[in-house]
Amino acid sequence: MVLMLLSVAVLVVSGFAALLGLRSARIATCIGVGGAVIGCAIGLIPALGVLLGGEVESLHLAWSVPYGSFFVQLDALSAFFIVVILAISALTAIYGGEYLWPWRDKKLLGPPWFFFNMLVASMVMVVLARNGVLFLMAWEVMALSSFFLVTFEDERESVRVAGRTYLVATHLGTAFLLVMFILMGREAGSLDFDQFQKLSGTPKAFGGLLFLLAIIGFGTKAGFMPLHVWLPEAHPAAPSHVSALMSGVMIKMGIYGLARVLTFLGPPPLWWGWLLVSIGLSSGILGVLFALAQHDLKRLLAYHSVENIGIIALGLGVGLLGISEGSPALVVLGFGGGLLHVANHAVFKSLLFLGAGAVSHGTGTREIDQLGGLLKRMPWTAFTFLIGAVAISGLPPLNGFVSEFLIYLGAFGGGISLKAGAAVPLFGLIAGLALIGGLAAACFTKAFGIVFLGLPRSKHGQHAHEAGWFMRIPMLLLAASCVLIGLLAPIALSILQPVVQQVSGFPANVVHENLAVAAWALRLVAPIGAALLGLIGFLALLRRTLLANRKVEESITWGCGYALPTARMQYTASSFAQPLTDLFKPVLGTRKKVSAPRGYFPSDAALKTETPDMFSEKIYEPVFMRIGTGLSRLRWLQQGSVQLYILYIALTLLALLIWKLW
Repeated sequence: MVLMLLSVAVLVVSGFAALLGLRSARIATCIGVGGAVIGCAIGLIPALGVLLGGEVESLHLAWSVPYGSFFVQLDALSAFFIVVILAISALTAIYGGEYLWPWRDKKLLGPPWFFFNMLVASMVMVVLARNGVLFLMAWEVMALSSFFLVTFEDERESVRVAGRTYLVATHLGTAFLLVMFILMGREAGSLDFDQFQKLSGTPKAFGGLLFLLAIIGFGTKAGFMPLHVWLPEAHPAAPSHVSALMSGVMIKMGIYGLARVLTFLGPPPLWWGWLLVSIGLSSGILGVLFALAQHDLKRLLAYHSVENIGIIALGLGVGLLGISEGSPALVVLGFGGGLLHVANHAVFKSLLFLGAGAVSHGTGTREIDQLGGLLKRMPWTAFTFLIGAVAISGLPPLNGFVSEFLIYLGAFGGGISLKAGAAVPLFGLIAGLALIGGLAAACFTKAFGIVFLGLPRSKHGQHAHEAGWFMRIPMLLLAASCVLIGLLAPIALSILQPVVQQVSGFPANVVHENLAVAAWALRLVAPIGAALLGLIGFLALLRRTLLANRKVEESITWGCGYALPTARMQYTASSFAQPLTDLFKPVLGTRKKVSAPRGYFPSDAALKTETPDMFSEKIYEPVFMRIGTGLSRLRWLQQGSVQLYILYIALTLLALLIWKLW
């Protein structure tokens, strides 16, 4: 535990040191990046030790905070999430050092590095905390530090709006968590997590209430639909390395919190599992559909975070169904797939956000329709983005396939072994997961094809330049991780075993037996995948060798005799996605604006689409507008003298005194 707390201390101290180095961008950057990397490296040592079978470490000290205690513990579940947090944080910090450098003459770089390191430290404390007060304090620091990172470019109105949306959403979620911890502490007699084990014997109605509070409180942070509305606003607004950290890691704190609470509540009733499955399917399908309709590259990726959180929720829901139905295979493979997807999503989504940041850095825009032809100008970014796109689509042999395969396998096994009442919905779950994968593949075919292939559609694509090596190296390492986790999936499953054992409550032999079945199947996939990657590499090398001594010329492709091809004749983001957006128009509500071609050489023909978030437009905006209108009627309370405000305070204190005496 000493090394773990030292890691947190290094992150906090380096953050303050970067803040004090305000006037020197170079010093602030070196301290911020260096402190983040060193702190993460220190923390990875004990976390990996516990995850690989070491003893649980804990520290419990008295604390003067009411109902609080400084109770921290590093067990298998915490260690798993900490490894993800620290690995991604170190890579995004290295990337961020170069990414933020162009702002050195416009903004002070000390504050963003202070908040970055505080965000990493607070996430570590969230998963270490074993007391409700300590947990909520770390949770609040995480919310505030990420808010200031999101609003880095606060001179832009859209960024300020995104920051306000995020701040309101995260505090609404925290309000539900506060109620949950109050109820849990009242029932257990303490806010220490080790006392929450008493909750397993509480009435089912009380346990169901706690579960719903956890779903709303943690689901808001994770991005469950329809609690996701902050996510597609905040992630595009934040700097790209922050977007990668928030999407790849921070939203998983909601998944961690939900998994931790599930270990307190005892055997779940059947409806808990089906609720999570329903949330997972709706988040997954709607998330990828809204992503497909986007024109901003980072906004597209933000909606894919909703989709992948849905896949994680599917896995956890399958695990809960397995406990309710008494099916160990369903439990182990469901929880295993969901938790492994936490790590896999952190890897490929961070890679994709860093790739989007490199595109924005090299072209000056994130608008997909303004790009094109970047494969030749930014080959490293294109190569790594392609790997991330294949991984997020769940295609073998990369890591996204492995975790989704576990969920498929668990649901298929449950569909065969369970009675018809549970089997039929599980086969529906398989169909839903397959639909998510197919739509994701279509979406990233659009994203990669329009951004990196074809001809540049504007000056942004024509003048693009590759990112520097401090931005490339993290992308290359993450791309390599996508490949290695996919090819070494059986090893990944063996590392995951103690985590699944802790969440499921099953003995080690049962967990090992069921994971071994999945590992056996994946051992067949890995050699085929390795052979496929080897063949691709061999053909690329062969092509390069054959062309080495030949003159290679470029020419336009055959255009059916048309002599004046232009970049405007290529697919746009709107036209590529049109068949699917038209098919799902009742759900998406996509609006079209068509400029029909006129004459032989039309210059203004175009198809443009707009797909607003229906939850934000139809639910949240009207509700908050009415709340604002109602509160505006109370402005007369602020139009008084100081004596009137003193009267308000006195009346409040008197009411509290009477309530206390009563």
